[in-house]
Amino acid sequence: MAPGEKIKAKIKKNLPVRGPQAPTIKDLMHWYCMNTNTHGCRRIVVSRGRLRRGLWIVFTLTAVALIIWQCALLVFSFYTVSVSIKVHFQKLDFPAVTICNINPYKYSVVHDLLADLEGETEAALKSLYGFEEVQHRKRREAGDWSPAWAGGPPKFLKHIPLLIFNENEKDKARDFVTGRKRKISGNIIHKASNVIHVHESKKVVGFQLCSNDTFDCATYTFSSGINAIQEWYKLHYMNIMAQVPLEKKINMSYSAEELLVTCFFDGMSCDGRNFTLFHHPMYGNCYTFNNRESTTTLSTSMGGSEHGLQVILYINEEEYNPYLVSSTGAKVLIHRQNEYPFIEDVGTEIETAMSTSIGMHLTESFKLSEPYSQCTEDGSDVPVKNIYKAAYSLQICLYSCFQTKMVKKCGCAQYSQPLPPGTNYCNYQQHPNWMYCYYKLYQAFVREELGCQSVCRETCSFKEWTLTTSLARWPSEVSEKWLLPVLIRDQGQQINKKLNKTDLAKLLIFYKDLNQRSIMESPANSIEMLLSNFGGQLGLWMSCSVVCVIEIIEVFFIDFFSIIARRQWQKAKEWWAQKQAPSGSETAASQQGQDNPALDIDNDLPTFTSAMRLPPAPDTQVPGTPPPTYNTLHLERAFSHQLTDTQLPSES
Repeated sequence: MAPGEKIKAKIKKNLPVRGPQAPTIKDLMHWYCMNTNTHGCRRIVVSRGRLRRGLWIVFTLTAVALIIWQCALLVFSFYTVSVSIKVHFQKLDFPAVTICNINPYKYSVVHDLLADLEGETEAALKSLYGFEEVQHRKRREAGDWSPAWAGGPPKFLKHIPLLIFNENEKDKARDFVTGRKRKISGNIIHKASNVIHVHESKKVVGFQLCSNDTFDCATYTFSSGINAIQEWYKLHYMNIMAQVPLEKKINMSYSAEELLVTCFFDGMSCDGRNFTLFHHPMYGNCYTFNNRESTTTLSTSMGGSEHGLQVILYINEEEYNPYLVSSTGAKVLIHRQNEYPFIEDVGTEIETAMSTSIGMHLTESFKLSEPYSQCTEDGSDVPVKNIYKAAYSLQICLYSCFQTKMVKKCGCAQYSQPLPPGTNYCNYQQHPNWMYCYYKLYQAFVREELGCQSVCRETCSFKEWTLTTSLARWPSEVSEKWLLPVLIRDQGQQINKKLNKTDLAKLLIFYKDLNQRSIMESPANSIEMLLSNFGGQLGLWMSCSVVCVIEIIEVFFIDFFSIIARRQWQKAKEWWAQKQAPSGSETAASQQGQDNPALDIDNDLPTFTSAMRLPPAPDTQVPGTPPPTYNTLHLERAFSHQLTDTQLPSES
């Protein structure tokens, strides 16, 4: 190696190295704090005194923690939405309106099918409450009825017996037909009610459902005898009607001409041809106005009751089943044209002898789908098959999931159309275990144990009508005298009896105004806003920019680990060199002894400083400095002769 290169190598070795090529992490951190643009780090190095330096360390670490916290909040809140509300004034499409009579079938037509069931029901009421059996007007006209089991043992009470429970004996109940006590096993499900209670407060009424092939049972108790008997009656009623063909049930219910006395829409006359039949197992024949099957969707360009739907309904209270329904009137549901009318869940009841006005406000909502929410556009990405012939909705998904699991587990696929949970509609004579299986599955559905609620999702866009209901007596006493006879004459053969105002109900459905409110979601953040917020946090707490962030990444994630990797590589090289060195050379070296590091021979010429560091030889005398030779101080003639041009002129 040339002497100049050796000198450079020595200088480089002795001088401290800073920056990314620093040999230690401590040197790297010192270099970063002295050269970075973030003020806090530099103050840690240049501050004098431990207290001041400690305070700057605390301030800097606190600022870094606040930056991390604020940036984390910005990242986590990135997928948030902002809601905007817009109000439009425009011509609005009129919604679909489904109307049902609360009583599903005319009592005069179905009383032969329900004769045995009603006889046992009346006997149960007499046994429980001690009063004589209640006879309906139609039944009195048909003749005297014998007691419930005068001609033989009761079949309905035998299949699902009514039981009387005493709180003092929790595991036993008395069969009210035989009077014997039986042991109760299985789950006991109590349904409380504040309507009316049995004679003694300690007694409750219920019934038990058991599987034929197992001893697994479920017992349902009610604190009100009315609720217990109505539930028991409805259970058998639905099973009896399940054996009746659909066409026959349609004929047993009310026709459009019977239900609709008068009809007006937007000042124009309408009739039953403007309504579409929809058969419901609990409400019989229902009729939908402005349905999707209509040729054109009706709309309105004016608000107010005169520009909506006006109908007069014939309720015919005399044809009501006394044990199935305990109120009179009709049920109305306002929905979209392609939506399935779940009238049993969200329908509005209207009273007889009253004029019910329903004012509407339309609200249309639009939500953002994933990743902003879990809504679905059309239900195609939901793992539940839509068994309804209607547009997807959360309710349709839940009911489809329940129906699919019910058919798969309980083995009853005899219903003519999909039914909502809570509507048992299967023939238990053909499926003896179905009733117990259904009730058990329905309780699991209510407790959200079937998994339907976890897979079904809401729709991203939907329409909602906000309803305002008002009531008025109709008809008035002064108009009743002429209005009822005119309605009887207009209906002709449809009303063949003296009309009473309690048999009629008037309904008005209209837009209160044509202001359509739209609720729309939009992303509250964007990538540009997120980056600008990051820059604001960095500048606020550390006076830092994007270049500083890149510098931090370079120092702490590249140079930091490169120093560690370089150390490990040097250690690995030393270990490998020691492993590859021959053992003989080590022995020879040990025999020769160790060199004195102070006497290390250098190829370069010794300097004064290095010479002074050399130790003196043993038993030698260091010579002193010799005295100077004064002859060297004598001025000698530098030149042998003087040049002519430099001679001085002679003195005369």
